[in-house]
Amino acid sequence: MSDSSGESLITVVVAGLANLAIAVAKLVAGLISGSAAMLSEAAHSFADTVTEVLLVVAVRSGAKPADRRHPFGHGPAGYFWALLAAGATLVGGAGFSITHGLHTISHGEDLSDLTLSYIVLAVSFVIESVSFLRGLSQVRGEARKWNVSSFRLVRATPDTALKAVMLEDTAALIGLVLAALGLLGSQLTGSALWDGLASVAIGVLLLAVALSLIVANASLLIGRSAPRTIEGLIRTVLMEQPEVEDVVELLTMILGPNEVLVAAKVDFTDEASAAGVERACEEVDQRLRARVPGVAHVFLDPTPSRR
Repeated sequence: MSDSSGESLITVVVAGLANLAIAVAKLVAGLISGSAAMLSEAAHSFADTVTEVLLVVAVRSGAKPADRRHPFGHGPAGYFWALLAAGATLVGGAGFSITHGLHTISHGEDLSDLTLSYIVLAVSFVIESVSFLRGLSQVRGEARKWNVSSFRLVRATPDTALKAVMLEDTAALIGLVLAALGLLGSQLTGSALWDGLASVAIGVLLLAVALSLIVANASLLIGRSAPRTIEGLIRTVLMEQPEVEDVVELLTMILGPNEVLVAAKVDFTDEASAAGVERACEEVDQRLRARVPGVAHVFLDPTPSRR
């Protein structure tokens, strides 16, 4: 397992343990107070816990080494399990929160003492913040390595376990604020409308996170190219080789969170001998692996330029 995958596994485990503890506390507080928003938050945290379990499976499955039947490794297996994890968020979190919130708005609810609910929300915010900061620390480290902003890295990273933790922890913190505002609104007005609206808002937030993760994992599972900045760096390395006259075609595909396949049709100079071309291909392979993090497979096809 690579250092990045190992760090992602730790990030996922920390988030999972935090979500499990929070889910139990929210459920108890929700049952005692009768709050729809608290029960939605409990469903949110339980869905996140299931998600983290599936993400652990995703990280470990994707990190398995290549074998005879899977010569390019098992990276896509990680995206399959991460896709299921996003589905768990969609069904278990968003579905319950929206339907329960709508039921509360239409049928009302009887709220009891909300002191425990406020305490649970406050403690949950602290615990979720710890998990969020753990993920943010990894994101900032990866962003520095690629010289991009943290926001851009989260949006484009093929490490969907890290992406899922960051999006879900962000949604969790926002959801806790929404739940507190819903409880406060219902407490001040005596109307269940505010608590129900908070529940629906939490569900919509989870829906947006789930759909974002589903789209990202589906794209990677099908076979997504490396970001343009990475392809630009690969092309630069190829063109720096003295024997290379032109890059006729460059294809890349992300095989896993830390694995990129490079296939290129390269026009070598007419003066390059067969031995020179072989030597150039070997040098390019080594330089790509050294300068472009994640390059795991390089295939070069000598092809005359059509110009």
